[in-house]
Amino acid sequence: MKGILFDLDGVMYQSNEAIPGALQALHWVQERDIPYCFVTNTTSKPRSAIVDKLAGMGITTTADRIVSPPRAAAHWLRTHNRGPVALFVPEATQVEFADLQQWDETIHQPASAVVVGDLGTEWSFARLNQAFTCLMQEPRPVLIALGMTRYWKAPGGLQLDTGPFVAALEYATGLAARVFGKPAPTFFQVAADTLGLEPGELLMIGDDIRGDVEGAQEAGLKAVLVKTGKFRPEDLQGKVRPDAVLESVAELPAWWGKEVQGQA
Repeated sequence: MKGILFDLDGVMYQSNEAIPGALQALHWVQERDIPYCFVTNTTSKPRSAIVDKLAGMGITTTADRIVSPPRAAAHWLRTHNRGPVALFVPEATQVEFADLQQWDETIHQPASAVVVGDLGTEWSFARLNQAFTCLMQEPRPVLIALGMTRYWKAPGGLQLDTGPFVAALEYATGLAARVFGKPAPTFFQVAADTLGLEPGELLMIGDDIRGDVEGAQEAGLKAVLVKTGKFRPEDLQGKVRPDAVLESVAELPAWWGKEVQGQA
């Protein structure tokens, strides 16, 4: 292993406070010039806002160290797609796609790709139907999903996320979405490309046995599960077997020294 992917919420911080020992572990990685980046499924805010949030917890980083579904999708579009992109994402997220050709509905041009994110209460029949009609044009555009999360817990209660709207569009159009976001293999590949490494050279550190550990392993990475964030003891009773289990990311330096450097 040559590089590390850190999940954010539940690994580096929890309840808007850095997890004890997380900053020291990060400094340890930086001092040894181990390639690393942060990975997150956040789609409702740009990376610059994530940088500011981390800074408030004492975690200093830059936007190019953060791989999010919008960034991963934009990276893929730059290298695999030609033509205008129709965005169905929050206004704050659109900055990640600013350098791509934008679809203009007023001139009736076909879109080459339709990107669907978490629009929340901005969804309406008209907006969803607009995405549908875009996808039914010839030649058929690529349907890109910024994750397939079904719902999340909002301050007012449970709220639909991106997945149900993508599923509706898949059902109506017969297209299969290309998903960006954990646990999709394409997401981990973009993270690997960002660091200039192969997936097999990377270690994923996460608190989600499915999205972080299983997703990373299926993409060819090693994966460590930490007992913070959304970890539950029953996570260790299922079919997914982490390559290691740590009490928290604070134990990374000692584990790396024993398991990685000790094998060098």
